[in-house]
Amino acid sequence: MTRRPSKPFWRLVQLVWILGFLVGTTTHVIDLIARGLDAYEDFTPPVRVFWASLTVLDPLTVVLLALRRPVGVILGLVVILADIAVNWTVFATYPGTPIWGILNQTAFAVILVATAPGLARRMKDSAGE
Repeated sequence: MTRRPSKPFWRLVQLVWILGFLVGTTTHVIDLIARGLDAYEDFTPPVRVFWASLTVLDPLTVVLLALRRPVGVILGLVVILADIAVNWTVFATYPGTPIWGILNQTAFAVILVATAPGLARRMKDSAGE
């Protein structure tokens, strides 16, 4: 018999997801407050628009996850996978781009991909609670 992870385990997973997306929200909000529309000016317009859009997508993901909506899991995966694809591309094409943040994001993405099915199922199951 296989033991299923407990409710507190999934609450912890949900919290990890939320905290990760709050870090992303904070990072991009600080960039835009500090530099305004010139934030990310050294990068191509699509990269600039994408990174600026994270000031909406990251907190939207947080809200959906906090409300225990399974669509928050889907949005979270889309956002993190797009973000690491963009960031690895930037790392490969812009010399001097630091790798530490990209490695952290990639590790976070691995956690999200590994826990997404169970978290979405738990959120769906708890909708009637």
